[in-house]
This record gives sequence, C-alpha cells and structure tokens, in this order.
Amino acid sequence: MIREWMKVVNHQQIAFQTYLLELQGEISTLVERPGQFVHVQVSDQFFLRRPVSIADVSPVKGTITLLYKVMGEGTEALTKKAVGDKVDIVGPGGNGFPVEQEKGEEALLIGGGIGIPPLYYLGKQLVANGINVKSVLGYRSKAELFYVEEFNALGEVQITTNDGSVGEKGFVTDALPHLESIDAYYTCGPSIMLKNVKEKLDGVPGYISIEERMGCGIGACFACVLETSESCDKGYVRVCSDGPVFRPGEVIL
Repeated sequence: MIREWMKVVNHQQIAFQTYLLELQGEISTLVERPGQFVHVQVSDQFFLRRPVSIADVSPVKGTITLLYKVMGEGTEALTKKAVGDKVDIVGPGGNGFPVEQEKGEEALLIGGGIGIPPLYYLGKQLVANGINVKSVLGYRSKAELFYVEEFNALGEVQITTNDGSVGEKGFVTDALPHLESIDAYYTCGPSIMLKNVKEKLDGVPGYISIEERMGCGIGACFACVLETSESCDKGYVRVCSDGPVFRPGEVIL
C-alpha cells in the first residue's frame, strides 16, 4: 500500500448519482486481487478519506477505474474533479476475492447497488481463468443502471430493480438460481442483502465483500470491526485490513 497523487484521466456520470473515475498512477500496478479498494482524500475540507472499491484495472494504460455514488458532501465534492487534476490516494488496501476456481466451473456474481463495481474486475479475472460467469445485479430503478453491457460481455446477466422498471421486480435474492447450477458465489452489497444471500445459498462455497464505514483504512483505528462467528473464533476482524472479503461463515452480519 502506498500514498500517491493519481492523475484523473476520465471522469463522467454514468447513471443517477453514479460516477466513473479513472485514475492513472503506480497504484494500478500494485493491485493483486479483485475486491481491493483505495482510500480517497477528496480535499483538505474533509478529514476522513472515502473508501472506494476498484472496479477495473488497465495495465496497458496504468489506470484503475472507480465507480462511486454520491452519498453526501464528500462524494459530491469528488464529482468536481476534472481530467488532469490530481487526487490523493492511498492503496490498494484490503484482501480481495480469490480467483482459483477450476476451469469450466460455474461462478455466480451477486451485486447490489454500489456493491456491483468490484464484481466486474472479479468477473473479468474469472473469465480469463476459464470460469463460466453468471451475474445477478440489483438496482433501485432503471435510472440507476450501470455497467450492464460490461457484465453481459462476461456471461449471462439477470437484472432486478426495486420498482420493477427493468428486469424482475424485487431484490437480487428473489432471482437467485437453483443451487445445483452453482459451484461458487461471490457477492457484494448492503449487509441485509449479504445476510439473505448467505441464507439462500447455504452449503455453496462463497465469498462476501462487506461495505463498511472506515476511519484510517489500514487497520489501526478499529472503526470498522465486525464480530466473528463461533466457528471462526477470531473475536473481531477489521473490514479494512482483514477484509473486505470474507467467507460467509466467518463474520456475523
């Protein structure tokens, strides 16, 4: 993990309150696994950094792509960054998703809202390793859809929206396929969604990526701790440094 002033090479709105930010710099060469994140210092006006998952990496361009949603004053200020600006970034942080499935196996990606971005880079890695990828992606409405075409390029995609404006009305857990068609699943989204996915896919090998507010982002402040299950017997883990990716049975949501 390093601190770097990364250059903005692309910044655009891609859906309602959702932006794509492409940054160029050395950090792009340090990403080891999909599911890792960077800690973004929006400006001197905001004391805490914002953790944003890495949606894609381009070794050719030397860039990382971040997809973020405007959630408050900090992320609203981030939208003002222009191409050519420099952004203070620390990363890459955290432990990401493993991609060591056997060729020909079926992997299911399950994403909800802004939990969708890290699954895209994961899906690219899985496909490159010969894994068959299917995705179930949940959004609030048609206005908030993003990266659907990109996921379609990886394999079969099913869309759910809360209001039914696109795809199946409901939540991603309403559209999960039968267990016998899945060798492993990977999911990221709100805690309530992760909990429901764990319950519905009980018995299937999987990995969950947890969204959590962070302070330092390096495991020193203990602001993002989660209690572990009795089977894990670790007491507490830090999402920023021990995660954000865990086995479903490791943590209590």
